Amino acid sequence: MTTRFKLSGTLAALLFMIMSFAQASGFAEKRELYQLKIYHLKDNSQRERLETYLKQAYLPALHRAGIGKIGVFKAGADADSLIYVLIPFKSEKQFLSLSEKIAGDKGYLAAADDYLNTSFDNPVFKNFESILMESIAGMPVLQVPALKSQAADKIYELRRYEAASEKLHDNKISQFNNGELDIFKRLNFNTVFCGKVLAGSKLPSLVYMTSFENKAERDAHWKAFSADPEWIKLNARAEYAHNFLRADIYLLHPVTYSEI
Repeated sequence: MTTRFKLSGTLAALLFMIMSFAQASGFAEKRELYQLKIYHLKDNSQRERLETYLKQAYLPALHRAGIGKIGVFKAGADADSLIYVLIPFKSEKQFLSLSEKIAGDKGYLAAADDYLNTSFDNPVFKNFESILMESIAGMPVLQVPALKSQAADKIYELRRYEAASEKLHDNKISQFNNGELDIFKRLNFNTVFCGKVLAGSKLPSLVYMTSFENKAERDAHWKAFSADPEWIKLNARAEYAHNFLRADIYLLHPVTYSEI
């Protein structure tokens, strides 16, 4: 599968959007923001250079800027062509101040020299996309799962539900807040985050991530979910009919230095 997440609009427009959500929902002190960056790479050389940058420059700089645990994932058969970076923010202020903070971080500037100063004919990536999300009320903060298997076996399942209208999109979020997330918790889906997309393509949409020890466990969990009486009852409620058009599903593996 290919990704089509894009961060759109100017910084000022994003600030206005985020602050509007904050005022409407009391987000500022209780809810998180998530940025998911998806790097597209053309070959193994780019992958190695990007991962060196992430491990030695970017993640340490994010930590110095006050960011907590960061997830870095690759995508199965596309392991060499896509790298996903999940960054949690405690507030809109932390998100908006990040670029300025790392731009003044001397340790980052030195460690990121290859990434920052690469020549036009030898880039570190083909391009990258970004999606910005606000956590939903039913899961206001990111949870790091306590998985025990090897990184190559772990499955982090990223799903994006796209709706036909903003009203139906809000209805799907309501379904998550009022039962679906509780079923995930009872069935041990190890949900990492659940976010309403603020900026990106294919809006309106909801993005969330669950995690499993391996592919077989993932398949068994979804089979149990489909047959769960509480889910069948919840999904049959008339008010939740047609609240998403399609689900894009991405099965990811964490890299060895991922913190999530």
